[in-house]
Amino acid sequence: MVGPNYQRPTVDVPPSWRVTYAEADNVADTAWWGQFDDPVMDNLIRVALRENLDLQIAAARVDEFAGRYGFVRADLYPQIGANAFAGRQKFTEDTGNRVPAGTNSTLNNYSITLNAGWEVDIWGRIRRATEAARADLVGSEEGRRAVILSLVGSVAGSYINLRDLDRQLEIARETADSRGKSLELFRLRFEGGFSSEVEYVQVKSQYEEALATIPAIQKAIAQQENGLSVLLGRNPGRIPRGKTIDQLALPQIPAGLPSDLLSRRPDILAAEQSLIAANARIGVAKASYYPSISLTGFFGFASADLSNLFTGPAKVWSYGVPLAGPIFTAGKIAGEVQATEAIQRQALAGYRQSIQNAFREVDDALVDRSRTREQLAAQGAQVAALQKYVDLAWLRFDNGYTSYLEVLDAQRSLFNAQLDYTRNQGVLFQAAINIYKAMGGGWVTEADKLTGGAERTVSGSAR
Repeated sequence: MVGPNYQRPTVDVPPSWRVTYAEADNVADTAWWGQFDDPVMDNLIRVALRENLDLQIAAARVDEFAGRYGFVRADLYPQIGANAFAGRQKFTEDTGNRVPAGTNSTLNNYSITLNAGWEVDIWGRIRRATEAARADLVGSEEGRRAVILSLVGSVAGSYINLRDLDRQLEIARETADSRGKSLELFRLRFEGGFSSEVEYVQVKSQYEEALATIPAIQKAIAQQENGLSVLLGRNPGRIPRGKTIDQLALPQIPAGLPSDLLSRRPDILAAEQSLIAANARIGVAKASYYPSISLTGFFGFASADLSNLFTGPAKVWSYGVPLAGPIFTAGKIAGEVQATEAIQRQALAGYRQSIQNAFREVDDALVDRSRTREQLAAQGAQVAALQKYVDLAWLRFDNGYTSYLEVLDAQRSLFNAQLDYTRNQGVLFQAAINIYKAMGGGWVTEADKLTGGAERTVSGSAR
């Protein structure tokens, strides 16, 4: 076969990640979302894998490329067809081309023939085209698996964000309720002449501040529910809830080396298949420089009388070996070869770029989890300290040692710290999800089993 044979390019693989975890475990091939220990999340992911429209589009695209592969591969084999004809024809008796006198001017014509043609693939043009079509097919399957990878991560992340917003709403309502009681107390104190209007207005502003956060969080919850509904393949609507964000378990960190990504990430595998296809199409283009040789022929019967159609004299046959090749194309073939070689270089750069992006995504996710965990621990201690600050500020105010401004400052700081802590809880869970998404692994196969579709054997059937 003309054209280059594919060889996997060498890539610069880092020896290790920037952040290592002693608790990392070989869990990359398991359904990691089950580690959150929330049956509601598990069910949402199962629904999405069955009903998500992006996944259905990806599955249909695989079927499309399977059809294209079959179409191209068929040229490797002889093509056989059949023709049959029955007709009656009347010739003129009144022009210069009229039939001779005494000859019947009306004739019947019956024929049935088999025809066959086969291009002898001497230069490998058809085999290279088949190689490219097969790579497109396998790449489309890896693209479908990439959709599964993204979908599971998106559903889990959206659910975590939803439970994060739910907790923020609880904090806002609890704070508004607490400040509402303080407002009522200071209203009575103000009306009784025991406190100034300044203090009353300050308490009222704090109460309104807490109230103002509630609609914003409710809006974010509704929008998050709508986005999650679309991922589930449904119209916008409410999403069921399971465990609170404080009750969810944090998944383990999957073990793995950077080199593992080359066989675990569907997007990298799809990029390599694009490179294989582009490499094969160089051979298809180069084969146009050489002559094509075909075997053609037909055999059948033709007669003016239907009763004599299958008799010996009615036989017709023909065979030939046509040869066609370019002599002068004004650079047309050279231009096609140049274009395919350029496309191959683009695919090579895209393949290497996808690997580099994968390394970056894993490293980013590992750093994110490590630093967010440290940040969350510090914020937890801050929330505890601010809660004590609020208690002491109230005690000092009740005993007349300070004004209510100190209490307001303590409450405002505690409210903001509680919201920040809850938000970073969601960030920590999302970092764990991103690690699984970035590393890929056999868990994509486990998720694929939940799609409800027939088991695919692309790599086997496409040989």
